[in-house]
Formats: sequence, structure tokens, C-alpha cells
Amino acid sequence: MAAEILTNIFDISDKLYREMCSNKDHDHATLFSYLTELGRSMTDSDRASFWKWDKRKRQLWTTSATGVDKIVIPDDTGLVGKALKEQRVVVTNDPYNDPNFNSAVDKKTGYVTKSVLVMPVANINGEYIGAFQIINKNDDSGFDEVEDVRKLSLAALICGIALESETFLEDSHHDKLTKLKNRMGFYSDFSRKYTKLLEKGEPLSMYISDIDKFKRVNDTYGHNAGDDVLSSVAQIMSDACEENQCVYRWGGEEFIMIMTNTTLDQCIAKAESIRKTIESTPMNADGTIIDVTMSFGCRQFDPELTIEENVSVADGYLYTAKESGRNCVISEKDLNNGV
Repeated sequence: MAAEILTNIFDISDKLYREMCSNKDHDHATLFSYLTELGRSMTDSDRASFWKWDKRKRQLWTTSATGVDKIVIPDDTGLVGKALKEQRVVVTNDPYNDPNFNSAVDKKTGYVTKSVLVMPVANINGEYIGAFQIINKNDDSGFDEVEDVRKLSLAALICGIALESETFLEDSHHDKLTKLKNRMGFYSDFSRKYTKLLEKGEPLSMYISDIDKFKRVNDTYGHNAGDDVLSSVAQIMSDACEENQCVYRWGGEEFIMIMTNTTLDQCIAKAESIRKTIESTPMNADGTIIDVTMSFGCRQFDPELTIEENVSVADGYLYTAKESGRNCVISEKDLNNGV
């Protein structure tokens, strides 16, 4: 049995190494999948999963569990939540009589959990960022807190390093003030997703927008007020996003929304809807309630042009909107009609 487990460990390690050195598009999900498989083999367990701790949303979630696409739970519930809250390994070999065990997934999938070990995972600063969970010893002996943690420690350590790396990458792609993806995130999404859709012939549309007379807000009410307005506008746009849409802070007071499988008319309608919402929403600017409007330039992507060229065209429409009195939506259709 020991030789078989060792062979499995070597096979998984070899697959992981080859995958990470390949030219394929891959992300941290691939790494986590292999590492959970490694942890399962090292402890001779039936299942393993790696849980990520989203502290901003106060959620724990995993895509590594078998039988379901994704599990999301509040971070103060379940055995994983307990392990992170108490900052210690949690073991139960009688889960259905443990008040912290969440049996909802078992009820959904028909799986029977007999034993669970949860090992909290920390970053290089010792801050807990996730947890490694293994379920059901194959020999039904239950988990040993000392021996099984020792076996699991290597996979958990690498998962922690990988998750920390993923967090750094995510942070670099997001604007701290508005929590939206920034320009770096925009270009990353284009290279990973949008370019492929354009190559398949799928329609891709966008708007670029600008808060009207934003400098006046800063000059009159101060930069804290300006930050409040930026955050409020970002929240409205984010709340308006559907599954095929993503909004980015392009820089300063400019925002871009990308819409996949969307025609120019649908893009214009979306921009107009958001414009009206912003116009009708009084905003708290550092304690002062003010009215804000925005101008929009809409564009359907031309796959023959570069990203920058497409954005430049939309930016030209935005400029026309500003010159036409602001608080409006302009596209190629309006220019053809003599606007």
C-alpha cells in the first residue's frame, strides 16, 4: 500500500510539473486541483478540497469538491470556518454528531462523510487565507491529527504559496478605491477571454464613459468628496453588470464596460440605462448631497483593429458627447445621423 501511495504522489507531481511548464492557458485552479489530489493520495483519503477565504465578502468557497460545481459558505460556519476562526487543525471522526459539520452537500449529493480533517493555510506573514480539507480515510480508521497533518503539510504549504500569489495578482488587477478591475485587469481579460471571442466571430461591444465636470467636484467639495463620487458611480455600474458584462476603471474619472455577445444597439441601451440611473441618483460627496451626470461613447469592436484602436474610436465618441452638452450617449449611429 505504501508503495502504491508513493507512486501516486510521484505521478501527480510529474503531471503538475509538466502542466505548469506547458504552453497551455492555465490558472491557479489547475494547481489547486493537482495539489488537492496530492493531499488526498498522501493521506490515503477518498476526497480532498482546498477552500479559499474571501475576507471582503466574508465567504469560504471551493471548486475542488467532488459532485458539485462550487460550494460557497459564510466564513463563520462549518468545520472550515471553525478551523480558521480558532486557527487550528480540526478533526472529527463522527461528523454527523458534530454541531459544526454542514451536511447540506451530503444531502444534495448522497455522499456519506465518515471523517474530516481541516488544516488552516497561512501566507508568508502567518495570516490565514484558506484551508485544506480531506474527507474519509479509505481504511475507515479515521484521521490522526498528528500523522495525517504531517503528511498533508507539503501540499498545504504549496497551496498557501499559490493562493498568496493568486491574491497578489488579483490585487494588481483591481483598483483599491472602486474595487473594480483596473486597466491592467482590462488587458489581462482581453488576452485571456475577449480576443478569443472576437476570433470566433462573437460580437463584442463597449462603452467608455466619463463623469461630467468631475474636476469641479474636487475643487468645490474636496478630494474625499471626489473619491465618494467615484465609488458611488462604480457601484452603480457594477450593480448593473449582467453575466456577460464587466466594468473597469480606465483611469481618473473614466470607466469602460465590455459586453460580450452584444450588438451596438444593445450596448447603447445599456449605456443609456446607466446614464439615467446616475442622473437620478443623488450622491453623498463627503457629507454633501450632489447631482452627477455622465457622458458615454459606444463602440462595437472591429476585430481588424487593435484594442487600443477600438478604444480610441469609442473615446472619440465620448469626446463628441462632451462637446454636445454632456450627459448623453454617442455612437457611430449618431454621427451618421448628423449629431
